[in-house]
Amino acid sequence: MRGGWRRCQRSRLVSLTTLVILSAVVGLVWFDIPIVSSHGVIVRSHYVAGDVPTHPTDEAWASIPPMPIPMSGQIVTRPVWPEPSAKALSVRSLHNGKEIAFLLEWRDATVNERLTPGVFRDGVAIALPLGNAPAFFCMGQLDHYVNIWHWKADWQSDINRRVARAQEKGRKRKGIRRFEVIPRRPSSVEDLIGGGFSTLTSKKRQGRIKGQAQWKRGFWQVVMKRPLSQETDDRENEAMLEPGRLQSVAFAIWNGENQERNGQKAVATWMQLIIDPVKKANKE
Repeated sequence: MRGGWRRCQRSRLVSLTTLVILSAVVGLVWFDIPIVSSHGVIVRSHYVAGDVPTHPTDEAWASIPPMPIPMSGQIVTRPVWPEPSAKALSVRSLHNGKEIAFLLEWRDATVNERLTPGVFRDGVAIALPLGNAPAFFCMGQLDHYVNIWHWKADWQSDINRRVARAQEKGRKRKGIRRFEVIPRRPSSVEDLIGGGFSTLTSKKRQGRIKGQAQWKRGFWQVVMKRPLSQETDDRENEAMLEPGRLQSVAFAIWNGENQERNGQKAVATWMQLIIDPVKKANKE
């Protein structure tokens, strides 16, 4: 009798433990809290024949699975930001041997596309070390620089409004015409070099990294595209991205509604980016 009672108690304990674990997992998923670390995550850039997609709605993105990446608070330097709003980032990447593109998606309940005193913008960034030497994932360090691609929601808004204005030319307008000064942007992505905290520098040559984005149903979807390294004449100041190469990569997200800016952001530390080799067509 005692043996059966003990087995029954053990069975109940196992069932209760399983229920607690499952409840915890469901709770973490429900509140977008990642249950894995970004350490050891591998992001793959898939080879595709033909053009690389430039917009989040391109059907080519549906051909590859997204890579979920957990995000955490920036607690390395002051002011620390231990509780960012973004808990996870979805990443996809494609290349065609000449250009590489990344699709980044994350949850954001509001659109923040203006930058004024006391008002902050949404944004996302990709960090890639220059050369083969490892670098500190937050802005790099002296003699170990990083190339940062920083997409900015307000820059995207400037570009979109200019496109809309150009499309309106020639149409008959009713009412009073409003005068609006819209900055000219070569891209919605700023191309930057970092060599440590407070050393971030905008490169003189901008526009090689193109960006397109949309906010839909509580999610930002951002595409960043750049020629691969063999298509550049500025190897010293650009991250090496070549087919068949293993490359480190890191990510950051800013939510303007949550007063996030500069070092106050969500981050994912270095992980590996694998760029597929180019597949050669079979010769008959």
